Amino acid sequence: MTVTCGIDWAEKHHDVALVDQTGKLVAKRRISDDAHGWRTLVELLAEHGDRPDAPIPVAIETNRGLLVSCLRATGRKVYAINPLAVARYRERHTVARSKSDHADAMTLANILRVDADHHRPLPQDSELVQAIAVLARAQQDAVWNRQQLANQLRSLLREYFPAALKAFHVKNIGLTSREARAVLQAAPTPTAAAQLTARRLHVLLRASGRQRNIETWADRLQAVFGEEHLRRLPLVEEALGRQAQALLLQLDAACRAADDLADATGEAFHQHPDAAIITSFPGLADLTGARLLAELGDDRTRFADARALKAYAGAAPITRASGKSLVVHHRKVKNQRLAAAGYVWAFASLRAPGPRAHYDRRRDDGDRHSSALRNTFNRMLGCLYHCLQERKEYDELAAFPPRGGSACPDSVEDHVA
Repeated sequence: MTVTCGIDWAEKHHDVALVDQTGKLVAKRRISDDAHGWRTLVELLAEHGDRPDAPIPVAIETNRGLLVSCLRATGRKVYAINPLAVARYRERHTVARSKSDHADAMTLANILRVDADHHRPLPQDSELVQAIAVLARAQQDAVWNRQQLANQLRSLLREYFPAALKAFHVKNIGLTSREARAVLQAAPTPTAAAQLTARRLHVLLRASGRQRNIETWADRLQAVFGEEHLRRLPLVEEALGRQAQALLLQLDAACRAADDLADATGEAFHQHPDAAIITSFPGLADLTGARLLAELGDDRTRFADARALKAYAGAAPITRASGKSLVVHHRKVKNQRLAAAGYVWAFASLRAPGPRAHYDRRRDDGDRHSSALRNTFNRMLGCLYHCLQERKEYDELAAFPPRGGSACPDSVEDHVA
C-alpha cells in the first residue's frame, strides 16, 4: 500500500487528502458533492497510481451517501471509520485540540497507512442484498414508528376514553389493528362511541376487513362503550377526540407503510439464494430472515469467523479485566438492528426443541430471561454462520446434539454467558 486516501465528508463538499507510505501529503483537494466533484476525485486518484487492478483504498467517516456508493461500485476497499476513533487518532499528533477539515482528511489517510489491518472495509455485497437492506431497514423503521404512534394514542385515550382501551385489549387485536382504527376514527369520543348502533358497527367492522365473528364483536363493542366510565367536560372531550383523530391518521399511514414495505421486503428476499438457508432455521420467517440478511450481507469474507459475527451482533459478551477485577457483561456497542432482529428470532425459536432445551438449561444455571435469550441467539447465530459458509440448511441434530455429542463447527461456546 503506497498511497492512501482520506475523505472528510460534509453535506455540500468533501476534503480529500492523499499520503504516501511515509505519511507525506502528496495531494489535497476540496470537491463538491455532485458529479463534477466525483470526476475530480477519480482524476486525482488516477494521477497518483490508482488502477483497476490496484485501486487506492479510501477512509471516510460514514458508510452512507452517494459518494460512498460510487466508491464501493469501483471495487476498491472503503473503510468507514467512526468519528470518535478519528478524534482519538488526531490526539496522537497534537494535544492543542486544533481541528480542520483538511487535517481530518489527512488523519483518515494516515489511519489506513498505519492501521488498515485493524479496521474492516465495507463489505462487497451484491446489488440484490443492498436493495433488501434498504427495504428491510425501512420496514423496521416503519414498525418502530407505528409502535411509537400507538403508544401516543394509548396514552391519550387513557386521559379521556378508557373504554376504547378495554374494547381493543384482546389477544392479537390492539390499537394498531384495522378494526380499532376504523371504529375509533368514526367514534373518537365516549359520547360518539355510545351512540354507535349494532348496524353501524357491522358496517365499520366489515369495512376494516374483518370477515368472521362480526356479530360477536359488534355486541361486545356496544356493551363496552355503553358501560359507565369517568368522563371529561363535553368541550374538552371533543377537543381530545379531534387530537385522537389526528393521531389515528398518522397511525393508519404508518400501518399501511409497514404492511406495504413488508410485502416488498418479502418479495425481494425470496429472490436471494440465501433465503432457503435462512428460513430453514426455527423462528425465522420472511421478514425476520430479510432483516438478518440485510445486516449480515452476502459477502462471505466480511467476518473472519463466527466469533466476529457474534461480537458484531452483540450476542457475545465483553470482558473487562484490570488487576484483580474481572467483569463480564453484555455488549452495548453493536449493530442495533441486528440485535433487535436477533431477540425476536431467539424468542420465536423457543418453539423448537433444541433452542428450548438450551434456553431452559441456561435458566436453570441462573441466567435471567434476557441473558438466556441472548445466549440462545449467540448459539443460533453461530449455526447460521456455519450453514451460510457451507451452503447447508439447518439440521436440528447437528446444531443441538444430545448432551455429550459435538455441536456444529463454530456454532457456539456453551460457557459464554
